[in-house]
Amino acid sequence: MAQRERDDGAGSFGRTVPRPFEMHWGSGFIVEEASVDTPYAEPTVQLLEYDDGAQALRFCYYRGTRFGRGPMMVDVEFLESFADGLRDAPRIRELLKRMVGE
Repeated sequence: MAQRERDDGAGSFGRTVPRPFEMHWGSGFIVEEASVDTPYAEPTVQLLEYDDGAQALRFCYYRGTRFGRGPMMVDVEFLESFADGLRDAPRIRELLKRMVGE
């Protein structure tokens, strides 16, 4: 699968941010997103902001335009490329640093 070009700075391949999300426990907006295109899927990290102001990180993946329902997996060989995508997602990057204690 060929690498796709990023769109107009949305931090994802062909998806705009912010965009709404809705789950049975709450709704809000995906406000930041980082992903990497691989031959298998597009592993993605999203910053969700709920309508009440709460925030969460969602680790997910896409296959084309379809949202994946299973766990996100990233082959080690794509970690540097994923890190490149995180450069355009400063809020996610800071939260991940907190998660690993940096």
